[in-house]
Amino acid sequence: MTAELKSTSQGQTMILTLSNPGLHNALDAQMYAPGVEALNAAESNREVRSIVIGGAGSDFSAGGNLHALQSNRLLGAELQAQRLENLHNWIEAIRTCPKPVIAALEGAVAGAGLSLALACDFIVSARNARLVMAYSNIALSPDGGGSWHLSRALPRQLVSEMLMLGEPITAQRLHDLGVVNLLCEPDTALEQALLLAERLNRRAPNALASIKELLNEAGEATLNEHLASERDHFVKNLLHVNAGLGIDAFLAKQTPNFG
Repeated sequence: MTAELKSTSQGQTMILTLSNPGLHNALDAQMYAPGVEALNAAESNREVRSIVIGGAGSDFSAGGNLHALQSNRLLGAELQAQRLENLHNWIEAIRTCPKPVIAALEGAVAGAGLSLALACDFIVSARNARLVMAYSNIALSPDGGGSWHLSRALPRQLVSEMLMLGEPITAQRLHDLGVVNLLCEPDTALEQALLLAERLNRRAPNALASIKELLNEAGEATLNEHLASERDHFVKNLLHVNAGLGIDAFLAKQTPNFG
């Protein structure tokens, strides 16, 4: 059986499933372009309001396929760089998708698999998930934006520990540090991620898109630049029909139904 990215849906949520039987859902080049295409499709489909990414079976993803990486060493730098670019295109698509993306973590969550999860807006993790950035264990450095996301979320010393020592870190510790949003019992991460998605689906899509864009810009903008961006988003959303629905519903103590 070959590696693939499966796409299904539940209500207003698109579910993307990493599937690589026998290899703990190791990421594969065959998943990258479909990942970008799926997010583009979600962006253009008004019926889709959120995306959940999970793994088939008992694991999220063991990261890179070491046998494939060993073979790739013989193919030259240019081809390997292109394959990484394809992975990174998927990471960027997750970050820039205007709809919330949730990672549902079970079992092995390693290397580029963890990098993929870190790119998501929310992380739901089983308590016993095995999270590790093991690149240095095989004399490699991170990919998939793992070092970028971790360095913005955690103290440098902890990131150094994770990346240089390549030792596992518990979901509980990352939850305590604010990287994992929700801890759950084993085998329930997808269920809990879908419940979180449903909560998000009830909120105004235009407001969530603005919030995600503002969060993406915040790290690079000056305060003055960011205040201007907040002003523009606020005015745009205030004039959107959903703001009228939301304000009226709040004043009437009712639940709004956003379009």
